[in-house]
Amino acid sequence: MSVLLVVGLVVVALVIGGGVGYLATRTSNASASGQRGRRQTTSTAGTSSSTTSGGAGATLRVAGVTPPSGSTRVNPTAPIVVTFSAPLAADSPKPRLNPSTPGSWSVRGDEMVFTPSVPYLPLTPVTLRVPSGSSGVRGKDGSTLAKGAVDHFRTENGSILRLQQLLSELDYSPLSWQPSGSPIAPGDEAAQVAALVRAPSGSFTWRNKGWPAELTDKWKPGVDDLFTKGLVMSFEADHGLIPTGTIDRALWVSLVTAVANHSVNTGGYNYALANKAQPESLTVWHDGHVAVKTPVNTGIASSPTPDGTFAVYSRLRQQVMKGTNPDGSHYADLVQYVAYFHGNDAVHYMPRAGYGIPQSLGCIELPLAQAAQVWPYLAYGTLVTVIN
Repeated sequence: MSVLLVVGLVVVALVIGGGVGYLATRTSNASASGQRGRRQTTSTAGTSSSTTSGGAGATLRVAGVTPPSGSTRVNPTAPIVVTFSAPLAADSPKPRLNPSTPGSWSVRGDEMVFTPSVPYLPLTPVTLRVPSGSSGVRGKDGSTLAKGAVDHFRTENGSILRLQQLLSELDYSPLSWQPSGSPIAPGDEAAQVAALVRAPSGSFTWRNKGWPAELTDKWKPGVDDLFTKGLVMSFEADHGLIPTGTIDRALWVSLVTAVANHSVNTGGYNYALANKAQPESLTVWHDGHVAVKTPVNTGIASSPTPDGTFAVYSRLRQQVMKGTNPDGSHYADLVQYVAYFHGNDAVHYMPRAGYGIPQSLGCIELPLAQAAQVWPYLAYGTLVTVIN
């Protein structure tokens, strides 16, 4: 048997039957210190495992992010969690959020957790960036993140019930709303935003008793329907938004701002009912009281005014209406006090010899004086119901 000593290693050569077998092992003296921080692989019974020891040369990786990238219905009040492959330094640089929101990052072992103090608004697109390299996330053992990560997600839409509650608080609805508990302070931004996705309990009550059943039967709390769309359109028109009735992030921003500023509607609530039973008529209610009732003309049999309920979506003081008559001839009529409610159908003044019978091509035609009275009530979002 012969022994060969190498710096940092002891190599023992065993000569058995003319063969040589080598057994290598690390020494425990100071010469082994240079091996620290290097990857060491051990093998036992055909299985292997790999670990990274500490030191400035070691690396981290992102093991997962909650919410996952691409998520579109994220609870804006929930924490954001980034999980790494090893424990983190308490003073490590933190991920960045765009847009930012008030809150705090904390290190919990191998996780970084962001807890918002003011949640994101509904439908907010958020980008999370995890920094890497020498100025990026750092492990407890001094390791660095070799590759950063980017996560994109969007917060969930707000509650339709809360939308209706806010529109009631701002006097855009014919119903008032009373919370069952303590009301949320208008200036409490965090509580107001959190309530957008988790509506508080309470009850709705009609402000006035004079509304017709054609309107009251349409009210459904918590349902995104035409009734609610009309309220949204009315609010949008008053707050510099395009009155489409679309529930988007801009709407939520404007609602929260209006609540904080106590920017309430002063125009009341309006509703119009056209009755095609002869003599045809149009009745307009304002805050539960009949404001105007007038004879009108609706569509002829070959071009009828459709039954149903619709929301006013466009208003013009006057215009020249052009089109084709049933006999193929063309028309270009100057009309006034125009409020479109369904496609090319509008409520407007049209000079006729008389009113109260079908004469139009789908529009609801009024005498001039009555059209001037009705038009201010047919604001954006006003519901127009056509019956019989």
